[in-house]
Amino acid sequence: QVQLVESGGGLVQPGGSLRLSCAASGIVFSSNTMGWYRQAPGKERELVATITIIGSTNYADSAKGRFTISRDYAKNTVYLQMNSLKPEDTAVYYCNADGPWGKYWGQGTQVTVSS
Repeated sequence: QVQLVESGGGLVQPGGSLRLSCAASGIVFSSNTMGWYRQAPGKERELVATITIIGSTNYADSAKGRFTISRDYAKNTVYLQMNSLKPEDTAVYYCNADGPWGKYWGQGTQVTVSS
């Protein structure tokens, strides 16, 4: 059974930071590209960042320079460090695993950026 469990969301003031975590189980973590996506109210789900099995990263323009994706193979966990947060970053953030056996999603974690 595949499980992607996100944590680390919450309420933060503009300019603040959060680190999201996604613990993966039931997949061969080392065979999956891992990613973070987000969905704001009334909007489509969009890519935030991905990291391949060799550590190559890709970021949405909105995330470049502010967010950093990383992965820990020993912990089967992927992280998203988010700095200089803006109100428009408010969304539900979803973890994604994309590999040879399919594409999987976590349940999401809410990030709210507000003063």
